[in-house]
Amino acid sequence: MRQPLVAGNWKLNGNRQSINNLLQGILGGMQDVKKAEVAVCAPYIYIPQVADSLKNSPIKYGAQNVSEYESGAYTGEISAPMLQEFGCNYAIVGHSERRSIYRETDQQVANKFVAAQKAGVRPILCVGELLEERESGETETVVARQLDAVVETAGIEALKDAVIAYEPVWAIGTGKTASPEQAQEVHAFIRQRLANNNAEVAGLVQILYGGSVKADNAQSLFAQADIDGGLIGGASLDAKDFLSICCAPN
Repeated sequence: MRQPLVAGNWKLNGNRQSINNLLQGILGGMQDVKKAEVAVCAPYIYIPQVADSLKNSPIKYGAQNVSEYESGAYTGEISAPMLQEFGCNYAIVGHSERRSIYRETDQQVANKFVAAQKAGVRPILCVGELLEERESGETETVVARQLDAVVETAGIEALKDAVIAYEPVWAIGTGKTASPEQAQEVHAFIRQRLANNNAEVAGLVQILYGGSVKADNAQSLFAQADIDGGLIGGASLDAKDFLSICCAPN
């Protein structure tokens, strides 16, 4: 039985005061969250504050990105061992914004996945298609390519200690959401793609949906057989909304 996971991705948002208020609000409602594991992924500079606020709580935390390199002359980068030293449980790799805005390749994403795992940080691997790719019937081709790059680099067994997030790019921050049936179809495809290599791994890996999940659609999305929770963007910046989503798997 896969435990549901709801992870907040704060993106480039927040300041000391707003993050303190947000975390206190989430902590204040955690008694209502019965089934889901809860995590938040903060901007690098606020990770120490998050770590301090969440100590002795059930909420885990992580980063929104990680370098593929462990150390060296890579100005501005943050390595997985650095994240691990600050207690990060998770690091998002391959988010669509990293792929599209910063031109990260499938191989770079795979290398970041490996780097995170090597340091004991659990990667949340994002995969998903653009609107034009969906409209041209390429969804499965694109998702398979992104997934296969990681499997070929890290090995199928590595997915045992990782999370996958399917995020249709056309549904991120647009207010559009894949229907529960559309999302389930791709989640099932991902799980079957993994099962072709290793059925045990496919059955264990958590696959999250990340595409404008809100309090009013979370329950119907999470009720699907292969959707194990969500990677939450905008709604994770509001404690009440985020908690409502965290309670959806109950």
